[in-house]
Amino acid sequence: MSMDEVRESSPDSMTDDQIRAFLMEQGVGILGLADEAVPYLVPMSFGYDGNSTLYFVFLLFGTESRKEQLSERSRQARFLVYSAESAHEWRSASLVGRIDAVPDDEWESLQDAMGNAWHPDVFSAANPMRGVEGYRFRIDEWTGIQNTG
Repeated sequence: MSMDEVRESSPDSMTDDQIRAFLMEQGVGILGLADEAVPYLVPMSFGYDGNSTLYFVFLLFGTESRKEQLSERSRQARFLVYSAESAHEWRSASLVGRIDAVPDDEWESLQDAMGNAWHPDVFSAANPMRGVEGYRFRIDEWTGIQNTG
């Protein structure tokens, strides 16, 4: 590998404004919740308020939801958002924050932020669905890296 190729493939840090813009563009990421031995990772659609909070809507199936249980007992969670256009053009942001249920009187904030969320159609025929719960992820810290080729 030549030095030009090494320079071309070296990532750059993203600024706070670049991370905000990236989160506004994206609508899906990976939520990581603490479990006893192995982290629980789940792909999630998300909305972003443009400032310091992500919003999720959990579709709840069956009598128990591991995602719901772990969200309720986790003090902190991690969320990863990434986009990979090619080997030399990609971005990723890693966020650490607190996750908690959205109270009924704050659902309007959740709905306003969900404009950029990606919603899969795979769950529309799933049974038995027992409900929908809103969660917010209050961002405590973030880092972002990118390679723009």
